[in-house]
Amino acid sequence: MEKVERRYMEPVAGLSFEKTQNWMNRTVQRLATKLQTLFFHKGIIFILIGFLLGRALILSEILPFALPFFGAILLMKKDKAVLSALALIAGGLTLSPQTSLFLAASVALFLLFNRMSVFFIKDRVKSLPFLVFTTMAAARLGYVYADNGFLTMYDYMMGAVESGLAFILTLIFLQSIPIISARKYRQSLKIEEIICVMILIGSVMTGLVGVNYQDLQAEHILSRYIVLLFAFIGGASIGCTVGVVTGLILSLANVGNLYQMSLLAFSGLLGGLLKEGRKLGASVGLLIGSLLISLYGEGSAELMTTLLESTIAIGLFLLTPSSITGKLAKYIPGTVEHTNEQQLYVRRIRDVTAHRVDQFSKVFLALSESFATFYEKSEGDEEQREIDLFLSTITEQTCQGCYKKERCWVQNFDTTYDLMKQIMYETKEDNYHTNIKLKKEFQNHCSKSKLVEGAIEQEINYFHANKKLKEQVQDSRRLVAEQLLGVSQVMEDFSREIKRERENHFIQEEQILDALQGFGIEIGHVEIYSLEQGSVDIEMSIPFCDGHGECEKIIAPMLSDILEEMIVVKHEECSSYPNGYCHVSFGSSKAFRVDNGVAHAAKGGGLVSGDSHSLIELGMGKYAIAISDGMGNGERAHFESMETIKLLEKILHSGMDEKIAIKTINSILSLRTQDEIYSTLDLSIIDLQDGSCKFLKIGSTPSFIKRGDKVLKVQSSNLPIGIIEEFDVDIVGEQLKAGDLLIMMSDGIFEGPKHVENHDLWMKRKIKDMQTDNPQEIADLIMEEVIRTRGGKIEDDMTIVVSKIEHNTPKWASIPTGHYIKKGQVS
Repeated sequence: MEKVERRYMEPVAGLSFEKTQNWMNRTVQRLATKLQTLFFHKGIIFILIGFLLGRALILSEILPFALPFFGAILLMKKDKAVLSALALIAGGLTLSPQTSLFLAASVALFLLFNRMSVFFIKDRVKSLPFLVFTTMAAARLGYVYADNGFLTMYDYMMGAVESGLAFILTLIFLQSIPIISARKYRQSLKIEEIICVMILIGSVMTGLVGVNYQDLQAEHILSRYIVLLFAFIGGASIGCTVGVVTGLILSLANVGNLYQMSLLAFSGLLGGLLKEGRKLGASVGLLIGSLLISLYGEGSAELMTTLLESTIAIGLFLLTPSSITGKLAKYIPGTVEHTNEQQLYVRRIRDVTAHRVDQFSKVFLALSESFATFYEKSEGDEEQREIDLFLSTITEQTCQGCYKKERCWVQNFDTTYDLMKQIMYETKEDNYHTNIKLKKEFQNHCSKSKLVEGAIEQEINYFHANKKLKEQVQDSRRLVAEQLLGVSQVMEDFSREIKRERENHFIQEEQILDALQGFGIEIGHVEIYSLEQGSVDIEMSIPFCDGHGECEKIIAPMLSDILEEMIVVKHEECSSYPNGYCHVSFGSSKAFRVDNGVAHAAKGGGLVSGDSHSLIELGMGKYAIAISDGMGNGERAHFESMETIKLLEKILHSGMDEKIAIKTINSILSLRTQDEIYSTLDLSIIDLQDGSCKFLKIGSTPSFIKRGDKVLKVQSSNLPIGIIEEFDVDIVGEQLKAGDLLIMMSDGIFEGPKHVENHDLWMKRKIKDMQTDNPQEIADLIMEEVIRTRGGKIEDDMTIVVSKIEHNTPKWASIPTGHYIKKGQVS
């Protein structure tokens, strides 16, 4: 014995306390895993349940539990069906040989009917309850007839009751057996599934009826333990429900247990209410419930027995490891463990999604770098290599058969090379025939100068065509590389947003909640999604406000003081009934806002204009204004301009950089068709936080900014979209101020005035002379003035957009609270 103890203590003796504890935990975990495998995977659980269900009786003669259990096992766990059948027969044998014989006959008859039904029934799950009903009715009536020789109305009635209960129990066992037999059940349980499991457990406990020791009933102890366990895990509602279901089933098995339903339900309710006191509090709830119901139901005669049974149940409950209660709590909705498990699952899904997005971002980045390597070579080296290749081609055509080849290319290589290089450049510029000095020098140097000159003139066109083609290929590669880089950056930003943890805001949520409640405002809950400067995002639920505007008038001004930033109501969803809650979203108020006025007309007063415009909210405090003018007029021009605007909206909403977005649109439109079509694009992107504005003009007319009595012109010199496959986008930046008017227009407005030589000066004067600052009035007046200069005729499509930049002043000022929160960006 000493040797055995020494053998098992040696691995632990030399370890520290923490290592010893970890070793013990791992040992216990391995032992629990082996027991779980033996109990569930090897089928011990089905043998135990089958044995007890074989003993389960209702009203001392009805056996509705055994056959539904065997049918469900045969359908879902066919390899455990034989063990289950033997366990049922063995359980019935503990009651009487007749009971065991009846169960054996029922199982045999069920197997026969099941084999016969294979030929005309396909859906085995839906047909199982009916098959059990038929088998149970036939077995019961056949057994009674064989025993008595006749059947009475009572026998028919009891057969119908037993078959009906078997039908219902089959449906219940089909729901509950997969739950208790699964080694890892990841889904949360619904209330209906919990009730099905409790009916199965209650049915199993019915098999314990009659098992006692000195008046202590086994079913009473186990039922109170189960109720106490679920009350501690799920609270008062789950505990009360489990108590009612378990007590009802036990009372059906034994009418004397009818008061147990009240005892279990009340004890489950008290145990759930006192669960905040942990296991001790839930145990006190069971003792109080047992004491009160026992005094009311049976008086003091059975009081000690009831209290002793409850004490044993409490002892079993206290001995239950916390790991078991924690695992069970993960499947009960409403518990902290279930919430944490769901959050953990969501976090895993988020991490997997973010990882996949990161992988895609790296793939696009690698593709971008691979394309970029093609045009990162030195331009000088590439040009020199092309010249050498061109001159080698000329030499091969003219100098190979010349008898002076060695003198020219071996003895005087540098002179020959320089002369032919100069001739190539002069021929390229069409200046060779006028350069008498170079021509005479080359004739003195080369005996076949005429042949070489002709070959150079003939090959120079191919040389330029090949060079242009290579440049186009390089430009295309550069464009693809930039687009792939833009997509990679968008995906990287998206991955960063996915990884953003809201849990970092728990402290700020509590601070805001305390500040508002301390001010006397009742708040349901606070959820902070972002505290980043200019992008605050907070959601709250408040009691029904009846349309009084408390969120806009009180809560938002208080948040403005707490966060030291102007906060407004972004969205409000009021409750439809007085006792409900209103859900409100709060966000940062932008420093500026934009008021727009638009006027447009089609050529000749038609209905379809070749111009298109859009006012786009980009999010993150950005606002875009775009005008596109398709080539010509009518349907085709309208289609091209509208297509440009649609592509621009979608790409900008994706978060891609403006320059890459416009280059992408250009490549799409230029490669989509071989027709000579194009469209202009006038884009302005305003930052509503600092008032800065970016202007991207692709073949469009100038824009104008009116600031008081001054009028500023903004222009660039890019070609329209779709004409060439590659171009550089020039971005012009301007700082806008409150009160500025931004006027953007198509060429129909800018070049519309008749008999005007300087359109810039005419437009500046008209804008400066405007006596109003209303955007819509200015747009209407300028269009009317242009049409009037044409004698009332509309000779081209015309569009003008006027935007006024103003300070965004909320309706309500901040309310001082004395509370402040340090804001920061969540990583």
